[in-house]
This record gives sequence, C-alpha cells and structure tokens, in this order.
Amino acid sequence: MPNKRSGGGLSPTQQAAKFLGVSVLAGAVLAGIALPAVGALGLAAKGSVESFDELPANMKTPPLSQRTTILDADGGQIATVYSRDRTVVPLKDVSPYMQKAIVAIEDSRFYQHGAVDLKGVLRALNKNARSGEVAQGASTLTQQYVKNVFVEEAGDDPTKVAQATQQTIGRKIRELKYAIQVEEELGKKKILENYLNITFFGQQAYGVEAAAQRYFSKSAKDLNVQEAALLAGIVQSPSRYDPVNDEAEATKRRNIVLRRMAEVGDISRAQAAEAMQAPLGLKVSKPKNGCITATKGAGFFCDYVREVFLNDPVFGKTKEKRAKVWNQGGLTIRTTMDPQAQDSAQASIKDHVYQSDDVATAATLVQPGTGKILAMGQSRPYGVDTKKGETTLNLSVDGDMGGGMGYQPGSTFKPIVAAAALEDGMPANKVYSSPYQMAYPSPVSACDGKRWVNDRDNPAKLENENESEVGPYDMKEATAKSVNTYYVQMISDIGICPVTTMAKKMGVVRADGDKMPQVPSIALGTQEMSPLTMANAYATFASRGMYCTPVAIESVTQRVGDQKKSLQVPKSTCSRAMSEKTADTVNTLLRGVVEDGTGKKAGLDSRPSAGKTGTTDERYAAWFVGYTPNMAGAVWVGDPAHKRKMTNITIGGRSYGKVFGGEVPGPIWGDMMNGALQGKPVEQFNTVHIPDGIDRDRGDGNGDDEGRDEGDNGGGNGFIGGLVGGNNGGGGDAPFPTPSFSIPEGFFRGQDNGGGNGNGGRFG
Repeated sequence: MPNKRSGGGLSPTQQAAKFLGVSVLAGAVLAGIALPAVGALGLAAKGSVESFDELPANMKTPPLSQRTTILDADGGQIATVYSRDRTVVPLKDVSPYMQKAIVAIEDSRFYQHGAVDLKGVLRALNKNARSGEVAQGASTLTQQYVKNVFVEEAGDDPTKVAQATQQTIGRKIRELKYAIQVEEELGKKKILENYLNITFFGQQAYGVEAAAQRYFSKSAKDLNVQEAALLAGIVQSPSRYDPVNDEAEATKRRNIVLRRMAEVGDISRAQAAEAMQAPLGLKVSKPKNGCITATKGAGFFCDYVREVFLNDPVFGKTKEKRAKVWNQGGLTIRTTMDPQAQDSAQASIKDHVYQSDDVATAATLVQPGTGKILAMGQSRPYGVDTKKGETTLNLSVDGDMGGGMGYQPGSTFKPIVAAAALEDGMPANKVYSSPYQMAYPSPVSACDGKRWVNDRDNPAKLENENESEVGPYDMKEATAKSVNTYYVQMISDIGICPVTTMAKKMGVVRADGDKMPQVPSIALGTQEMSPLTMANAYATFASRGMYCTPVAIESVTQRVGDQKKSLQVPKSTCSRAMSEKTADTVNTLLRGVVEDGTGKKAGLDSRPSAGKTGTTDERYAAWFVGYTPNMAGAVWVGDPAHKRKMTNITIGGRSYGKVFGGEVPGPIWGDMMNGALQGKPVEQFNTVHIPDGIDRDRGDGNGDDEGRDEGDNGGGNGFIGGLVGGNNGGGGDAPFPTPSFSIPEGFFRGQDNGGGNGNGGRFG
C-alpha cells in the first residue's frame, strides 16, 4: 500500500480510505449495524479518526493451521492429527459453483466494490431501520476474511477469540483499515481463495476442502451446484445450518443460496429450481483426528512421535514454540516405523495376550546401528474407553514420553553386568562358587570412593530359582541358566560403578528419570525400565558395541501457504559403549540362552539369534529381550498397576501356574521377530570361542532346563545395608538395594506408585 507522499501528506488512496472508514464507522454507530446499542459500543465516533491512524500499517497474517500427516517408513499413512482440520487448496482447485455460491450469498457485489460496499451499507441501514432491529450486516467478504484472520491468530485461547469477535466500533475500525490494505495488496481472486480456505464450515471442518470431504467425501473441485450452495449457506451460522443435525433447516438455507445465485445471474432460474428439488446428498466422513485413528495398531507409536516433537529442542527452543508449530500443522512427518515389523508385532501380541486379560504386554523393535524404532505395540489398545480396556498410557516408553514408571527388567539386566565385567578385564570363562543361597558379599565398591556394606547383624541374602542350581558355574553356563548368585558375586567382584557406567553408555536409565542407585542388587534387574530402553540397549550388543540413541522421525516437511520447507529433525547419535570383543563375547553368551538355556522357546526358525529372559520376584513382570544382527526387540508382560502376580493365571486363553520370561514373553518375541524379519537378509554374529571354565563332565544335579526359568528374587528398593565412605569420608545416603532372603509372602510390600508400577515385590 502506498505510503505518505513526498510532501508529507496522505496519498489520495489513504485520504479516501480514511474518509471512507470514518464515514462508515459513523454510520455504523448511528444505525447499529451488526452492533449492540450505541451506549455499549465502547468507542465514540469522535475517536474513530485517531484510532484509525494509530493502527499498525500492516496486518500480520498467521499461517493457516492445517492437518498433519504421519507416515510410516514406506510412506503409508499412519494417522492425521490437527488442531483444525484444514487442507489449503488454490482457487483453481475449488469448483466454480462454490466460488459463485459464496460470493452470491455473502457479498454479491464483491467484484464491483472496494474494501467497503457503500451500497451495501445503505441497503443494510434501510433494512435495519424498517425492521427495528439488526436484520442485516454490511461487512464485505474482505472484511469477513480479515475478521477470520484475527480469529485464526487467536487460536484456541477463549479470551483472544472473544476479543477478535467482540461487537465494538474498535474492532470495526481495525477490521476496516486492514480490509483496505488487503484489497490493495492481494486482489479479489486471492482474497476469495484465502477466504474459502480460512472459513469455518462446521463439523470441525475449516476451509472448503475439509468441508467438501466432511459432508460429501469429495474434493472441493468436484462440488456440484447444490452441494456448493449447501456449503456456502453453512458459513453464516455453522451450528444453525448444520446439515448433519438439522437437514430441514440446512435445506432451506441451501435453497436461499440457490435463489440468490439465480438472482445475480450465476445460474438460470431453471437450474436453481432443479437444484432445489435435489436431496442434500450427504456422504458424511467422520472427523479423523489424532492417534486414536492410527492404522496397524500404531496409536502408541503415533503418540510417541507427538511427544518427540513437543519435547525435542530441534523443533523449537521452548515448549511453547514447539507446541505452536505442532498446532499450526501442515506437517508431513515420515517416521521410522516399518509396516512389516509393526504388523508382525501386533499380530504376535494378539495371538498371545488378549485385550481382556488381567495382564498386558508391550513390545518394541529397533534397528541396531541406527537407533530407528521399527515397531511399538501393546495388547491394550490406544483409546479413552477404559471399560473396553483402552488406554493412552504407552507401556513401551519412559514416563516423560507418555509412558508409566517402568517395570523391573529382572535378569535381562544381567548381560549389562557381564559387559561391564568383560570390559573391566574379566575372562569370559570366569568361575564363581554360585551357591544356591548366600549373603550379599560385603563390602562392595561403588562410585566416588564409596562402598556398599551389608548389615552385619541381619545380612541381606539372595538365592537362585531352584535349589538344584548349585555351582560352581562359569559365565557361559551361569548366563544360560540365569544364576542369580553368580551375577551377584560378579558385581561384588568388579564393583557397582563399572556396571552403572556401562548402563549409562548403553542408554539404560530408570523409566521415572531417577538415578540408578549404587547397590549390588541392580545385577538382578531391580530398577524399573521401559521396553524401548531395553530393546535399544540390546541393539548395542547386536551392533558390536555401538550405542545409538533411539529415533522415531526420518523427515518433516511443513507447508506454509503455497510453500513447502523441510524442518530439521532429531538425529541418532552413536557412540562406542564397549569394545567389539566385549560385544562379540556377550553375543556368544546370549546365543547360548536361546540355544540351550532359559530362552529356548524364543529361538527363531532360520536365523541366529541371541537374548535373555527375565522374571521378577513374585512374578509381577516377565521379559524376553533379544536380537539378531539386524533387529533387536523387547517384550514385557505384566500388570501395569503392579497388583496382579502372574501365578495361577490365564493369559491368551492358556493357563499358567507360574509365568516365566521364556514361556510367555519368549514366544511373543519369537513370532514377532520371525514375521518382522521375513524376507530380510540372514546375517551372522561375530562370535568368540569361550573355553570351558569348569569340567563339564561333572554331575551338577541341575537336570533339564525345559519348562523352567529364573526368578530374580530381588524386587524393590528397600535394603538392609547401605553406602559408606566416599571421597569426603562421610557416610552415604543413597537408595538401598533389595535383599533376596525368603520372608513370608506379603510380609513386606514394595512401594505402589498409584497405578504406575510399584517399586518391588517381596523382600525375599
């Protein structure tokens, strides 16, 4: 718009605009056009000129919020999410009937007048005077567009929306000045295009394309005359003329539009009469918004993507800025989700654990060496109907990403202890006495020069699952049979700090964000963790010691107006957590678990695999975490509320006296991996030769492992004993570990986190 002339006065356009604006506003005051009584206007006509001058010269037009589409790795649609369901389209993709209908009913002189229609003002003045009430407004289509811009800018803030729509002279002044600017800068065709894209058509549909899809399940370019007239009629009052809820009222309004189109010569009277006789022809598509609409059971993966976007600074420095970008929408987010892997995960879950079971399962798959999350599913579907067993709690992830407080991983933590020991120089055939029951060795070194010391008067003890499990054992056999006393002797030997350091390098953290305690019982998996954490940790073994942070988003493009731009996305960062030799040794150990140990039922059909079972004390949780060289996955089964023990229980239609990690989670993992890897290359592990540490010909009385598993006998955070010493010579007050001596069931109970996975079972 032209600025002041060189002589300092207003340009002719500005003088005309100023005069016109003041005149019209004065008329509005006198006639009360679409405004309350004069006494309530909130701004006298006398101040109109000054207010007009004080307004900023340019209107800031916010980008229109649009739907966001979330895609899988192959480009298939997972879900659409939006704060406002809108798809912006150019005017050429809008039916000519729709263009004519909206102009005819909202502003028939749109192409003849400027920002303000003086004839329209006079007509409204006359009609309102004769009726004695506000029967007709005088806002042009351009002014309506400007008002909609203010509403769009207000977003979902009710106070700002009220300010943007309040019936005051002050708002009319602002609306008028910006309408003049818009007319000069955009031109009629662009104003019409913008208006059709911004306007609300009811039923959660913003813009003509979303409206055409909502009411007729077709594109805006394909609307016929009667369909276009219906949509144009809705704009004046989307609730009153809602064709879904009041067909008769909507039909009357449609016919008014058709009659008006004939009056202004857009269609013939015969066309109008024929169209008026036609049924509404609705073919309603229900609003499809949010992760609840996700395909392939990927609602939780979709929700995780949303959490990543709202929490990662790469999408904005503050949470408010990230939320603004998300709500603005217009995003196309291609994710790492592999549709084959996701289908396989959901199919396996459905086969083994029913939605109605007392317990649930969650499974996650990741790609070693990249951190890409390939699949994420659970037996309780995504939704808000708790009576149907639905939930929005993502059982696969940490609390700060939409999950719960995690679950004790049990013996699936033991390979991390083994990795720390091997990295510390321990030979892979190390032998420990590994008795059936023993007191925790004491003292045990911890970080910062501190030591954990067992209680001398009432020492904490632990035991193996079966009395037949009596050492000595070497590392290979102890890992295959998941011998508790072996691994506690191991952590007592190398110290606690190397284990917590190794866990940190592998991305292993508590699901609630708390620090890992410096206690020897962590060797038995007493700290609550999520399936995603465990799957990605084991991917470190599969990638020969390289840990990669998990990622769910491959790329993001954003559409703003007619332009598309690529946004930065979080990248996986990879670092070496252990040497290749250490990783290869752990791979060799964990192959023994699925070949001739507690995880035999999880073995894959035609490719090498490795993994570890885990069953927590009192069977509140059971796990299988395993991998091939090109895929890693974790399966957890348990009660998210940490109340139902998995004894004498029916899961997936089968009865179990006791649930073991190799018996329920193991087969889920096996079926999931078989399907996910079908057609993928068969890759081999790099293994090492581990010489026997003891004479294998001895009779150890252990019998056959088939049908049994380990119990970790170490749930909870309470412990007799604690940290002492340290660099400053003072005592420690770190959390205490959990003993594993037997006390009658129910004598002590772990902390209950209010439905979010209590901190432990018995002290037994």
